[in-house]
Amino acid sequence: MTRTDTDNVRQFTVGEDDDGIRLDRWFKRNLPQVGFATVSRWARTGQIRVDGKRAKPEDRLAAGQVLRVPPGGEDAQRKPSAPRARPLSPEQIAEAREMVIRETPTAIVLNKPPGLATQGGSKTTKHVDGLLDAFVESDAPRPRLVHRLDKDTSGVLLIARTPGAAASFSKRFASRSARKVYWALVVGVPQLAEGVIDAPLAKQPGTGGEKMHIDEENGAAAKTRYRVVDRAGQRAAWVELEPLTGRTHQLRVHMAAIGHPIVGDGKYGGQDAFLTGAVSRKMHLHARRLIITEPKAGEGAKNKEGGGKLDVTAELPQHFAMSMEVLGFDPALSDASPLREETPEKTPEEKKQAARRHFKQTRKETRAPRRARSTVAAKKGKARPGLKSKPKPKPKPGIKPKGPRK
Repeated sequence: MTRTDTDNVRQFTVGEDDDGIRLDRWFKRNLPQVGFATVSRWARTGQIRVDGKRAKPEDRLAAGQVLRVPPGGEDAQRKPSAPRARPLSPEQIAEAREMVIRETPTAIVLNKPPGLATQGGSKTTKHVDGLLDAFVESDAPRPRLVHRLDKDTSGVLLIARTPGAAASFSKRFASRSARKVYWALVVGVPQLAEGVIDAPLAKQPGTGGEKMHIDEENGAAAKTRYRVVDRAGQRAAWVELEPLTGRTHQLRVHMAAIGHPIVGDGKYGGQDAFLTGAVSRKMHLHARRLIITEPKAGEGAKNKEGGGKLDVTAELPQHFAMSMEVLGFDPALSDASPLREETPEKTPEEKKQAARRHFKQTRKETRAPRRARSTVAAKKGKARPGLKSKPKPKPKPGIKPKGPRK
């Protein structure tokens, strides 16, 4: 975003990072001191102009457009925006930097260690989100989380540098075009070397939402693809897991459901989830690889590269690597390739056609019940609204209707 001021009238050039955003969302992101009521009033009175034309709060902006904003508009009732960066200790900054495995103009990729929460909570004060201030540069926006990993799960964690990049990455995860492959050690060996676990999940009652369970009737759809890479007799197996949906604790619940809990996952496997000997009691679930399309960098970035595939692999934590060695597993046996075929991304025109088909299908489904009701009404002798029909004469009691003349 670039800005020029003329006679107190502000002009902004929409950057690549704000391409496709709604006008009201643009103000919330770039001029948070201007309230929604003010934006609506300016739009209604024609004071906001996009490329010289009037605009509505719900209109979408495109990169390169010039946005004219009148002077003033600061709302005293609105709370001042939070500081972009909170002070961190040198130790916290070093801890955040040690996790970095890749940096691009739009993303920071971390290798999250086990035991560190992704976000804070009522009893969680130390978390990845609280360390992101270590990556704030000058007047750049604060980086933000795109997805989460469980506290005891290690591996690839994607951080977006800007709000626009976060929106783009989030769409990839929501559309399942982002491909994540996990490594896990499980107790025992699955009977089938590979397969898909299809079991709906829901929050388990009485646990305050802290635990999930399989609920065939009311659960949300959940699918996991797995493949056995190697086995240590019948004692344990090294498996690759690819979540085809993104439910809470999905991989852990699914593996426990087929009788092979993840090693160290006492929450879902109980005492059966722990192996004797030199195998660590920590959980052995690691986000090994992430493949996702990266958006192009905005104008505020150091360079405008990007837009290709972001393919990142995270090294195993120490306890996981030692357990692999104890059980005789060679990490070189797998490159953590996605287990499913990649679905080619749809072009804008294909997306429009799909939307049209969906609209037509919805209208057809809506009309069908109406036609069915009309048919039933006709069979019962009910006339349609606006049409009069003569009631049929009823036969008198004790008199049979006459049959046809012969």
